Amino acid sequence: MHMFNKLFKILKKTRSKFSTTLSTLIKKGLNEEVLEDFEEQLLQTDMGFRTVEKVLDVIKKNKSQNPLNDIKKYLLSVIQKEDESEETIKPKIIMIVGVNGTGKTTSAAKLADKYKKSGKNVMLIAADTYRAAAVQQLQIWSNRIDCKLICNEKTSEPSAVLFDGLRSAQANNNDVVIVDTAGRLHNSESLMLELKKMYRLIDTRFSDFNVNTLITLDANLGQNSLVQAKEFNKHCSLDGAILTKLDGTAKGGILFPLYLETNVPVKYIGYGETLEDLERFNALTYIDSLLEISNDEM
Repeated sequence: MHMFNKLFKILKKTRSKFSTTLSTLIKKGLNEEVLEDFEEQLLQTDMGFRTVEKVLDVIKKNKSQNPLNDIKKYLLSVIQKEDESEETIKPKIIMIVGVNGTGKTTSAAKLADKYKKSGKNVMLIAADTYRAAAVQQLQIWSNRIDCKLICNEKTSEPSAVLFDGLRSAQANNNDVVIVDTAGRLHNSESLMLELKKMYRLIDTRFSDFNVNTLITLDANLGQNSLVQAKEFNKHCSLDGAILTKLDGTAKGGILFPLYLETNVPVKYIGYGETLEDLERFNALTYIDSLLEISNDEM
């Protein structure tokens, strides 16, 4: 129950957008005014028009007094995907991509800590050569979690840092290598080309690694996060998203259009500044926390 309690609190702002209206709907039954209000509340969570319309259809077709189970069943059908096994024979490179300010560097450190605690031999690579603060931040984190960090503040060439890091990872038999890349706007052609160069380097020189790409998306940005995911997906095939800053937003519904429009699954959710504030995403726990009618703290 621990994760449910935590997520219940995290999703408070998103849930409160429509839980009261849903409660009213259940008590008073269907009427146009309540349905319109409910639709407006759902749209404000950035759940997306397609999902909202489907939820309203589910409510209208529902024959019982309480449509919660049917809503839950539909929402689960959107975001509950078969998760691939974490276990592979090859060592893993996790490329963390996204725009500045979405929590890339912090997420890289939290992820490294998570893998380390599960018994993996982890390395961090600071390939953000444009922001000295990012490298310094990662140095502090890596010291705190006692994780090897490869960086080179004398070069502005991310592929050079990546090359050094992966050579070192081969020598050290690292299971997991987490790469913090430079924050880039999805419409910055030169930075996107640079990212592609990094993937080519891995493909040609380090094919003994499996590559996973995770994009960090700030939940507060709602539909803008969706635009970012679509654009990044054109340049580098995204394996998943880390949805950050979920605790401060009412827009936690964004992951539904993320699945429906980009097919990018949320792998982790981030919600605070400490190392523990990153959780593996669980669709069932998320929806149970979202649909809880009571606003009481648990």
